[in-house]
Amino acid sequence: MSAPESELDFVQPWFLGPAAENDRMLEELVVEFLRDHAYWRRNFHPEDGLRISVGARHAQGFLDTQARMRQELYRMSAALKRAVPFFHPRYVGHMTGDLLIPGLVAKLITTLYNPNNVSEEAAPVTLEWELQVGEQLARMFGYAVDDDAEPCAWGHLTSGGTVANYEALWNLRSVKFYGIALQSGAARVGIDPGPVGPAAKPLSAYTPWELLNLSVDDTIALRRDVARALRADHPPERFAEFAGAVRAERIESLGTAGFFMKHGVEPPRVLVSTSAHYSWAKGMKVLGLGTANLVHVAVDDRMRMAVPHLREELDRAEDEGVSVLAVVGMLGTTEFGTVDPIHEIADERDARRARGFDFGLHVDAAWGGYLTSVFRRPDGSFRERDEVAEGFRYFPSDTVHRAFEAVSRADSITVDPHKMGYVPYPAGAFVARNREVVDFITQEAAYVFDLGDEEQERPRREKLHNLGQYILEGSKPGASAAAVYVTHRVLPLDSDGLGRLLGLTVRACEAFYDSVEAAQERLEGRVRLCVPFQPDSNLLCLALNPWNNTSAAAMNRFSRAVFARMRVDGERPVQIKTFIGSYTSLLKKTLPGDQTHRILTGLRLDPDTLRLLPADPGREADHLFILRHTLMNPWLLAGPDDRSYIDHYWDWLVEVIDEVLAEGGWRGGTGAPAAP
Repeated sequence: MSAPESELDFVQPWFLGPAAENDRMLEELVVEFLRDHAYWRRNFHPEDGLRISVGARHAQGFLDTQARMRQELYRMSAALKRAVPFFHPRYVGHMTGDLLIPGLVAKLITTLYNPNNVSEEAAPVTLEWELQVGEQLARMFGYAVDDDAEPCAWGHLTSGGTVANYEALWNLRSVKFYGIALQSGAARVGIDPGPVGPAAKPLSAYTPWELLNLSVDDTIALRRDVARALRADHPPERFAEFAGAVRAERIESLGTAGFFMKHGVEPPRVLVSTSAHYSWAKGMKVLGLGTANLVHVAVDDRMRMAVPHLREELDRAEDEGVSVLAVVGMLGTTEFGTVDPIHEIADERDARRARGFDFGLHVDAAWGGYLTSVFRRPDGSFRERDEVAEGFRYFPSDTVHRAFEAVSRADSITVDPHKMGYVPYPAGAFVARNREVVDFITQEAAYVFDLGDEEQERPRREKLHNLGQYILEGSKPGASAAAVYVTHRVLPLDSDGLGRLLGLTVRACEAFYDSVEAAQERLEGRVRLCVPFQPDSNLLCLALNPWNNTSAAAMNRFSRAVFARMRVDGERPVQIKTFIGSYTSLLKKTLPGDQTHRILTGLRLDPDTLRLLPADPGREADHLFILRHTLMNPWLLAGPDDRSYIDHYWDWLVEVIDEVLAEGGWRGGTGAPAAP
């Protein structure tokens, strides 16, 4: 399968290129805007004259300093030649690729201005761009962003998906336990507003379980109702007293342990699939919720969240009277690229909400979020599956199509522009469906942020210009906002823009998937190949097992020896690597039994050799080591000699396999290759 010529023509202007083919364009852009920046400096109060004189630039001390700088920069540049060549089609490893020229130039040039997007005072231009990036992403996901829309979405950039995931938990935690604090604060000062909230009854009449199971929108409505009632019936000083009492009862004041102990509330649970990113366990630690309350839901034979097991875990929480803070759906796992059935998770949330058991729904789309552009028409409407499928062999499956369509039903979303947005690090993003959640997390001291302001019951967009009040981070680079903003402007987040580029990468993945059968024929009698899961996106995993081997541990040693030929060694020139890849593992403890049987059967492995062995020092028997290929590069289907890079990859991999087979160290004993 080759890339259509028109699609290759489309992507050619966007990147510096595997051989720096567009270096002249990049150089001209950088020099042009560097000169423009210099002109700006010269014309900011030109009456002040020069602080660095012409004569100073010829002084010996000046020249010595210049020489030292140049020498260190040469050393730096030389050392960087051992960096990972993410830009090249021969790199098929982790989730990073070449950089889009508009974002790269925007980042370089804006760094000269060094804006700090913590507030409008420090970044009057780039902070506004960051908020517009949030709106661009929200539109792509199907959220409403017009000021008169209710709810109205908002988003901002983070240092990466991990911090965005933390922020999702932080937002949902603040909203989840607000109703309890509101009721306790009312009792503390002897006020009982009513009728308020979704049940239109006095605040004191709500049970703790009812308050814990309000949706985000219902909690916001309850807060509004209470504020209106207090303003109508009480003087300002009484309102301030009430607001202070509410603040004192909140989890942000009492701390996690203090809040749960005082209010007799069990810590909430967060449900994620077993293939979810490790940042969720870190987030539970950071917020003091504890990893014991992180529930791992089983996956099905496509490594997607198994909804039947999700129902079981939700039933268990409901039966035990424990609230669920969030269910997290993955829109492209970082290990396997698989897409959870977001539509089924949302349906389950809606059904339970109707009977008074509610939880937040967050979509971790750090990897796959930008693929939404493939599904979005330029007018913002969502494309039908048949329309999207034109030009693909398998993509999108019905589950994948419905999952992307259902993303707009989530309360919040994580996405990483520095992955499939092709912009420089750091650039993650957090997007919330309802921007009124910011009033629950603000660091502003004024009481209006605890109970609502008559002039500002729904926060105006301008308030978000004090961004540091609403995010986990403090100082943050405005240059990242410029990179993402400019990229989105010139390559819109729809099927005619970024979606065309990403479509090429999905087609490359499909071509790779289809090529496995031919590769297996080439390797007949030497190695068995297995793609454990048909790809949902542009990431493909490959398992390798020597032909007559039945031991999982021996297979792992063999695969590690193969991977050693494609891993980067910081002490050696990167040019000696023909291809560079990555790996992951299928863990015995997380694989469902039927899935394990299917994979082991395909590889002809003895099931008894894949087991947990505490005494095994190398722990080579409790998992399957597999090669992971992230196919982000748009040139994969257009390689040298009129053959795709995928064809060249197989030629090389067959050679490597033969080398490792001949060495024989993978069979065990002291000659076994060390694990990387």
